[in-house]
Amino acid sequence: METPKPNTLHHARTHLSTSSSSSYQMGNILLVAYLTKTLSESGTRNLDPDSIPLSESLVLQILRKNSLDSSKKIDFFRWCSLRHIYKHSMSTYSQMFSTLCRSGYLEEVPDLLNSMKNDGVVVRSETFKLLLDAFILSGNFDAALDILDHMEELGTNPNPHMYDSIIVALAKKTQVGLALSIMFKLLEASDGNEGNAVGVSLPSSIACNALLVALRNGQMKVEFKTVFAKLRGKRGFELNTWGYNICIHAFGCWGDLTTSLRLFKEMKEKSLASGSMDPDLCTYNSLIHVLCLVGKVKDAVIVYEELKVSGHEPDAFTYRILIQGCCKSYQMEDATKIFSEMQYNGFLPDTLVYNSLLDGMFKARKVMEACQLFEKMAQDGVRASSWTYNILIDGLCKNGRAEAGYNLFCGLKKKGQFVDAVTYSIVVLLLCRKGHLEEALLLVEEVEERGFVVDLITITSLLIAFHKQGRWDCTERLMKHIRDVNLLPNVLKWRADMEASLKNPPRRREDYTPLFPSTGGLQEIMSSISSPKSGSDDGATEDEKRSSADTDQWSSSPYMDHLANQAISIDLSSQLFSLARGQRVQAKGAGSFDIDMVNTFLSIFLAKGKLSLACKLFEIFTDMGVDPVSYTYNSIMSSFVKKGYFNKAWDVFNEMGEKVCPPDIATYNLVIQGLGKMGRADLASSVLDKLMKQGGYLDIVMYNTLIDALGKAGRIDEANNLFEQMKTSGLNPDVVTYNIMIEVHSKTGRLKDAYKFLKMMLDAGCLPNHVTDTTLDFLAKEIEKLRYQKASIMRQKDDSP
Repeated sequence: METPKPNTLHHARTHLSTSSSSSYQMGNILLVAYLTKTLSESGTRNLDPDSIPLSESLVLQILRKNSLDSSKKIDFFRWCSLRHIYKHSMSTYSQMFSTLCRSGYLEEVPDLLNSMKNDGVVVRSETFKLLLDAFILSGNFDAALDILDHMEELGTNPNPHMYDSIIVALAKKTQVGLALSIMFKLLEASDGNEGNAVGVSLPSSIACNALLVALRNGQMKVEFKTVFAKLRGKRGFELNTWGYNICIHAFGCWGDLTTSLRLFKEMKEKSLASGSMDPDLCTYNSLIHVLCLVGKVKDAVIVYEELKVSGHEPDAFTYRILIQGCCKSYQMEDATKIFSEMQYNGFLPDTLVYNSLLDGMFKARKVMEACQLFEKMAQDGVRASSWTYNILIDGLCKNGRAEAGYNLFCGLKKKGQFVDAVTYSIVVLLLCRKGHLEEALLLVEEVEERGFVVDLITITSLLIAFHKQGRWDCTERLMKHIRDVNLLPNVLKWRADMEASLKNPPRRREDYTPLFPSTGGLQEIMSSISSPKSGSDDGATEDEKRSSADTDQWSSSPYMDHLANQAISIDLSSQLFSLARGQRVQAKGAGSFDIDMVNTFLSIFLAKGKLSLACKLFEIFTDMGVDPVSYTYNSIMSSFVKKGYFNKAWDVFNEMGEKVCPPDIATYNLVIQGLGKMGRADLASSVLDKLMKQGGYLDIVMYNTLIDALGKAGRIDEANNLFEQMKTSGLNPDVVTYNIMIEVHSKTGRLKDAYKFLKMMLDAGCLPNHVTDTTLDFLAKEIEKLRYQKASIMRQKDDSP
């Protein structure tokens, strides 16, 4: 069409004033063309309000012009709003909202809503849903919820499909309680239970998945299971692949491995039946993550190997979770292998991956390798974080390089970089262990001066040091420098209440009721561990055979299918092992404050040998409803083992199972110690098998405990084999390991082997300690004794005729 001349407006008005329909249409076309050109060139400032006959049809035509910029449409809409002879209709408001949503001018929506309210106009619910979806897509959940307020003010009822957007908005805005309430009402209404809600459809998969994610992130386990059960009971509702992945991950994170594997099996069955619901990379990543969380890292590595040939390629998240799992379970050979594969396949490890590998190497006593990895990290251009340096300082301090760790800390302080409250906490804990209480207190003062907050871990570490040195006078000095006005007073109040309770304990349980009910003594664990597997000659149970037979060998994931089949016949959740080692302080705020304090004072009492006082403390707080954690049980169990109360130690171990508190590596370490002290080191291999089947692993302490128990029982060859296994698994022996090997070989007369381990220790750069000196004195005496015996034999031979 030819560009309108300056008198186009006059011609347009002339045609519009005639009664002929063709002439009217021509006038309308000319007017729209004139307005479009004028708005594009100069906006609304050159528009004459008295010359333009505004109408709903004209405004809609302008707003629908694709050639006109959205900002010009907004200006024109506002210009029209100022005309007293014209009022916007529902259609023009709806069109304007649609324009704003498509063009991204969502910041204009609130003003337009207020204008609509002032005009007394109400748009359809479909328009409100369009706005809701636009705000949710942009991540502006506050504005999305404001839309609901406007609907309520205008008396507009959401249509059934709008509830999906409402639930998503509420879930994303962490208003999970309200989203949950709406979900339950919709589920009830879909059954026709509410007469005024007949015909309401089920929520969409998108809404359900968003709510499940919010419940999972909020650790709302009970509510998650309730929603999951209600959805599964609805006809016509099926989880999609995303929904399955969410549930597999959530149940696995909460320790319910059985349900996670059953959901995977269900996915595979639906995939075979209909070709849909194929497990994707996210499914496998979730399963690998879950297996690592519950301690089944070896299974996770096998699933990873299957993943590579299943048509899916591992991504950065796959590599990250596997490296983290392997490092936490001391499988350093697998961790370094996967790290190399990650780089070979074009993925650049990030700071988190390097941190995991650094932490694992320090815990595996690979100090030189850890330092080399840190240098490689810098060469690859990966920026170190505060957490990286915290791992370095902590690793150096725990591997006999405390001076190097402290110097690194001081150097970082001078630079004013990479030092946070955790860094100070690590060094304060080191100084407390060394008995340097004054230096520790000076550091606490410095923490507050630098603007950091002293946490509960640091405070309780200082309390333990105060108690060891009898320096409770330092508490007042500490209070002057703690910025958190509630934390330390709460700690001191808790201590005062605890001391009062110990003096006058409440009588909540019947007299003479044992603290840990007897279940047959430690002999029971011996019989349960040493008893052969029944049901087959080769040791496999019927359930294991059945699950293997049911596995499709042509499947892309036969091992994963085998685990899923096992989950149908065996409750794997009852066999879980905690990969994370128990911590004295959980540091979860008010939710863990009581058990954090119980663990702290258990440490204080047991260090002083006050076992009865520790048991009384345990009894008082468990009767009050405080749930013990693995650290709590391990502390009590450790003291029982040290004092030779092996039956009581087994009772504690049994209660852990009854309270569904998964044992960790420290728990099994105590079991091995108990067996060694009872002279039953022959059961060590059986305990080891049981540990590995439950997803356990061997750390440096467990290897040392096993080697010590076998060596003192005279099973030297088994101890040597375990020493070699330790090295091949990627763990470097530490000074304790070498001391044990030197001692057990010396005491069994294998002096050459003892000397060999001494040389091996020095060649590895492992610094001797005072125990080494004592052991070497014994070795020297044994060598001297052997020389004397040989000399005596030679003299006897010379004297004989």
